[in-house]
Amino acid sequence: MSAATHPNFHLVPAYTSEVHLSTVRSLFTAYTTWLDLDLTFQNYAAELAALPGAYAPPSGALLLALDTDSSTPLSVIALRHFTYDNPTGDGSASNRRCELKRLYTVPEARGRGVARALVREALEIARGAGYQVALLDTLEKMKAARGLYASEGFVERGKYYETPLEDTVFMEKRLDIEG
Repeated sequence: MSAATHPNFHLVPAYTSEVHLSTVRSLFTAYTTWLDLDLTFQNYAAELAALPGAYAPPSGALLLALDTDSSTPLSVIALRHFTYDNPTGDGSASNRRCELKRLYTVPEARGRGVARALVREALEIARGAGYQVALLDTLEKMKAARGLYASEGFVERGKYYETPLEDTVFMEKRLDIEG
């Protein structure tokens, strides 16, 4: 992880400690409860049971933001390798791709820069792992999240997997070019 310092929180990898994995499960559950959506189509229950699963290094990452003073969990993000059939036909199927998943910040920690710090750290890990493109999906109603992603260089793109959720917004960021 990078040496970035944050005055009120710190970032930790969360894939070996059972305490951290339990915290991740709790935050993922809070996230899906807040979404109020059925994520069965994403095999969510199996993902939760198998943590760290696809989010384990070296091809993935699972990160927590913890309050510096109290160690209270503030936020979570996951990163995994992603392979797909390139349905948009953009000629880039050979690019190493990863996907950011399950970014969630507890309501009382919002506005502290925690989510931005996690996104940046996950992208640094992705670059270090040799990924060329970072993908993510979010929802139309998640305007703050979409604004955060756009401010970090993500752009909207066509869908990269089939979803029953009609208001899904797909985004990507090139990691192999500066800017």
